[in-house]
Amino acid sequence: MSDLRLATCTYQEFAPHMGTPVRTTVGHPRFSLSYQLGGHAKLITPTRDLLKINAQDAYEFSYRRLLNGNGLNNIRRELLAIAGANDLDSPLVLLCFDRLDRLTPPDNWCHRSHFAKWWTEQTEQVVPELGGQSAAPAPTLFDF
Repeated sequence: MSDLRLATCTYQEFAPHMGTPVRTTVGHPRFSLSYQLGGHAKLITPTRDLLKINAQDAYEFSYRRLLNGNGLNNIRRELLAIAGANDLDSPLVLLCFDRLDRLTPPDNWCHRSHFAKWWTEQTEQVVPELGGQSAAPAPTLFDF
């Protein structure tokens, strides 16, 4: 099989042409989906305790500890198994609830953005965000 292709998005913004939708959240969406999920990536799903952390630095530290503890090879195997149960030529689109386009920098992050960064650092493979993203605020006259 060729390289594992990954992307991230929200449940709400996902469309089937993007790839195979994969759950990465503790709970199922409480709204109906117009598509069927291709699997659940449990090894990259944050724990309930992680969901209680609001500070980005503390969250990222704890989430990276979870990812490192699960291990790159185990995470890759889980994702390959999900891909193998679906369309091998289709990217896996890792989904969660957070709409990054509705958050302003520096608060426009979630676990999927931290996972994408971690995965890129580990594999040198970029994981694009397919959902909307908020633009950086325009500089003002007083910004230096």
